[in-house]
Amino acid sequence: MKDEIKFVCQECGYETSKWLGKCPSCAQWNTFVEEVQKRSPGKSRHAKAAVEAVELDGVKSGAEQRFVTGIGELDRVLGGGAVKGSIILIGGDPGIGKSTLILQMRGRMQSAPCLYITGEESVGQIKMRADRLGIKNKNIMAAAETNISEILETVRTIKPEMLAVDSIQTIYSNDLSSAPGSVSQVREVTLQLLRLAKEEDVTVVIAGHVTKDGSMAGPRVLEHMVDTVLYFEGERQLSYRILRAVKNRFGSTNEIGIFEMDDNGLTEVANPSALMLSGRSENVPGSVVICSMEGTRPMLVEVQALVCETGFNIPRRMSTGIDYNRIILLMAVLEKKAGLQLHNFDAYVNVVGGIKINEPACDLGAVLAVASSLKNKALSNESVIIGEIGLTGEVRAVSRIESRIAEAARIGMKRCVIPAGNSKVLKQSGKFSGIEIITVDTVRSAIDLLL
Repeated sequence: MKDEIKFVCQECGYETSKWLGKCPSCAQWNTFVEEVQKRSPGKSRHAKAAVEAVELDGVKSGAEQRFVTGIGELDRVLGGGAVKGSIILIGGDPGIGKSTLILQMRGRMQSAPCLYITGEESVGQIKMRADRLGIKNKNIMAAAETNISEILETVRTIKPEMLAVDSIQTIYSNDLSSAPGSVSQVREVTLQLLRLAKEEDVTVVIAGHVTKDGSMAGPRVLEHMVDTVLYFEGERQLSYRILRAVKNRFGSTNEIGIFEMDDNGLTEVANPSALMLSGRSENVPGSVVICSMEGTRPMLVEVQALVCETGFNIPRRMSTGIDYNRIILLMAVLEKKAGLQLHNFDAYVNVVGGIKINEPACDLGAVLAVASSLKNKALSNESVIIGEIGLTGEVRAVSRIESRIAEAARIGMKRCVIPAGNSKVLKQSGKFSGIEIITVDTVRSAIDLLL
């Protein structure tokens, strides 16, 4: 039977029968690679085989079979621990700490046998890293292998409880003629690991590379095949890292884990608010502290704004850590509803520490930071700003207001500015006697009151 030749985009996995200069799916240039797919004689696609069906009520739920990894921040992101028989994909930039996290997780699990498969390093190099991290666990076994058939045979022989593959882009299958890391190889290898996890009840942790735009390298179907997708974020120049779940079939995708990279590897950060506010200058115009909810965890973050006269016909707008379009919208509200003239000023907004904020409850803090820099007046250094802003200039109520205020009080803040719509909740609870609560209902009233 004749083999089939296809051209596959190495960025998104789009397939075509001929070579194209530009991918019609992801609009990338020169990404198509020729791949030969061997056809093997087998059963006809019209042949029907009996499938065994079972009663759903009699099936034991696999989601309850969790085990803790020994790393509290990782267990938080996973939803309480790793699920047996699941497959977890961890992605991030080179050098961000993916391999370190996986090795430390193996070191914490003293009782469970673990197998570490490396396709990028030798076993001796893995041992050197384990010694540097202070990992001493006799249940960790390591092997340097890139052939998926050999890996599966080793797993069935050793029968580990967890399998780590570092990285998926280095593993290949002999059934395909394409190079390791190609779209077809990544898809085929992941499919075989998925079958292994479900059949042998082995938890598989995969390390994956990311592209220059921050997305997972390889076909998009890779993220659909696995059970959990975790991204390691953070600047390489900074010491802390953020572990974020973008997909989790067994838990929430809103939780984040915060780590700090030091000489001993990744260390859990028990007090992220204090870490984000460390080194903050006092009584500086344009600096505001906000409270963002990351899942069930409130976290205080500093937002900075710089407003200066422009030297061009069109003023410049830039934002880091907050959506650019959201900043443009909020500045339009400032001009229309608060009477601030910003059309002749450049505006730069930054969330300190490289944190990305997507929550509307941070709108009021960003607006007050811009207004503070424009008026050159500093807000109180012990104030926390919370509130969502509508297009009509009103300050709308936010969720989990009690948790936010409690976090502000724990850090030592003396004043908390909240929407007037949340005042009823606080009156019913009767808490927070040690912190001053100020309510605002519009953007204009907030600026007049605080600046």
